[in-house]
Amino acid sequence: MRLLLVEDELNLAASVVSLLAENDFEVDHEPNGAQGFELARSGNYEAIILDIMLPSMNGYTICSKLRAAGITTPILMLTAKDGEYDEAEALDTGADDFLRKPFSTVVLVARVQALIRRRSGVKGPVLQLGDLTIDPDEHRCRRGDVEIDLTPREFSLLEYLMAAQGAAKTKQDIIDHVWGSDFDGDLNIVEVYVGYLRRKIDRPFDRSTVETVRGIGYRLAAEDQ
Repeated sequence: MRLLLVEDELNLAASVVSLLAENDFEVDHEPNGAQGFELARSGNYEAIILDIMLPSMNGYTICSKLRAAGITTPILMLTAKDGEYDEAEALDTGADDFLRKPFSTVVLVARVQALIRRRSGVKGPVLQLGDLTIDPDEHRCRRGDVEIDLTPREFSLLEYLMAAQGAAKTKQDIIDHVWGSDFDGDLNIVEVYVGYLRRKIDRPFDRSTVETVRGIGYRLAAEDQ
């Protein structure tokens, strides 16, 4: 499947292109906004990953002009700003989804895959462990009838552990899949996010789903405790 990435941060773009290639995507990368628009208008892409701040033409303008031209290719917009108005403007100009920087490249791949499935009418699997369920396509988490609000990073961590089906994952495994293999920070960030997750999916429900495996890392309990 062919994607277009319009991003002028070259190091970030190289990392994204590499990971997308590992997931069987062919990626055209363009750092210039105006040239990216021409590629998007003339190319046959499954999805477009579009930064906002670009030379020559910004992402809002590109998205708006593509939609005005009748091009319905799914667009995932990358926002460097942390504000609801930027997200609202991204959606108002016709973007299908947005992702704030900095982001996990693994989360980006998952969002792109969800957009493509949504366009084709094929829904991805809902993951379940006891009464805990997550829907990656809709980015929703529930414990029984209670909806749980997770940040993108927390959601990605939970999704990775649920997909492992009880297998223990090391901190390095989790970093590589949730933060991305180019992450060069402290591995203990994993402990911090495991703590966030426990406070949201376990403690309010008197559960201990997220287990620490001494000397290894973390896993989800096969059954709620």
